[in-house]
Amino acid sequence: MLIDESDGRTVPRFAAVPVTIVAGTVACVHLLLAAVPRRWFDEDLMLAIGRHHLDWGAVDQPPGTPLLALLADTIAPGSQVVLAVPAVLASAGAVVLAALMAREIGGDPRAQTLAALGQGTCVAAAQFGHWLTPYSLEPALWSVIFWLLLRRLRIPDDRLLLVLGVVVGVTAQVRFQVLALALVLVAAVALVGPRGLLRRPALWAGAVVALLIAAPTLVWQAAHGWPQLAMAGVVSAENGLIYGGPVLVALHGLAVTGPVTLGLTGYGLVALCRAPRWRSHRFLAVTFAVLAVAVLVSSGRHYYLTPLYGVGVAIGAVALQHRREAGRARAAWPVVALGTALALAGLGSSVVLASPAFGDALATETARAYRELPPGDRDRTALGANPYVYATYLDAADPELGLPAAAGTNRAYGWFAPPPEHQDRMLLVGDPGRLRPWFTGIRPVTTVAAGTPLGTYGGLVPESTTIWLLTGRKAPWTEIRTALRDLPVTTAAR
Repeated sequence: MLIDESDGRTVPRFAAVPVTIVAGTVACVHLLLAAVPRRWFDEDLMLAIGRHHLDWGAVDQPPGTPLLALLADTIAPGSQVVLAVPAVLASAGAVVLAALMAREIGGDPRAQTLAALGQGTCVAAAQFGHWLTPYSLEPALWSVIFWLLLRRLRIPDDRLLLVLGVVVGVTAQVRFQVLALALVLVAAVALVGPRGLLRRPALWAGAVVALLIAAPTLVWQAAHGWPQLAMAGVVSAENGLIYGGPVLVALHGLAVTGPVTLGLTGYGLVALCRAPRWRSHRFLAVTFAVLAVAVLVSSGRHYYLTPLYGVGVAIGAVALQHRREAGRARAAWPVVALGTALALAGLGSSVVLASPAFGDALATETARAYRELPPGDRDRTALGANPYVYATYLDAADPELGLPAAAGTNRAYGWFAPPPEHQDRMLLVGDPGRLRPWFTGIRPVTTVAAGTPLGTYGGLVPESTTIWLLTGRKAPWTEIRTALRDLPVTTAAR
């Protein structure tokens, strides 16, 4: 059934009940999993920055997600469930937005429901949908961008382009990859159309709005020498350690997409390229292809394409509707059932990946060692950790442990504020090798040994470490930090 909108145009009825059931199920499952004890270092980094190091920017990300982590931690300190709420809402929201995108391009309630299932059964999204990380928020944010574009193609209302600029700017405060998306979208429209969109003043006004919103974190990056640009090399090197090469990374990305999500997206991309009725939307296929090649060539993370799948499943679901209306439909329930089973497996794997054993043991032992320092020495002893994963475990630990903010030189920690100068000693978690020349005395305090389900995560996360006491600092902290800061993981961690 078609319904009239305020501009007189018609769209199919929104499949409110089935879409709400799918989105509600996704939200409930993730909320339940949010209560399971976890320590995921990407989420811990968000909480660590929010608690102790919040600024207009950081080495490897904007301040948006850490700000949400700080808000959650202020409302309910130490609560995993409250911390997960933004990610859970984004996961459920991405499901609804997939259905809304299908509706914008003529999808009936059945196609909308299939699009919602396609997004809801994405294995990667299921895996991290209750971790507060930038990449857990990204699918919903990119889906808003695509929904606004699809709506603008249907309705000639340039106000949508201004709103689009706002959303792009806000998304850039969560993850910089959206700027690459925006550039590729403009290039794709210029290449295959609809080129009239590029002649709309509101589009460029929206671009200015996006840059103004993103300006604070872009200025921070410029003032600090654009450390974010070095992250591509870091990610590529880490992926080489973990997977062995870009092709294996890409195959992993496909494996964790899920059959419903991947099948719908693939069918949608083929339809965009072949069917004349999709001519005005063909720029989406070009965008997907360019970004996929960019991720492959740069050996980017396996989840970098996940935010694209929302619009992919929407187009695929509507393309299947066209096939059904032509009398060539086949039963989809076996694929949906398989996709749901794999999504449940993804949910289960997230519990294993985020096992808290090692992180909790590290924080507990460090707190004990810190408390056992003589009171007179404790005030003059800084807390340090290397690599950055250890530092995030300490900074995101239970506040009741009473740990001070950790200092470090690896990744983002090399750009955070150094310890105060009156602290001439350091309780260091991790390898002291690079710090040896800067102190007169180094002695071991204790060793933390706790295996992780990740193994060593390609050598990036050691299974055990020693806590050291460093005494007799020879130079100011600012000099030490500047000399030793590094973006790659440390040699010892490799």
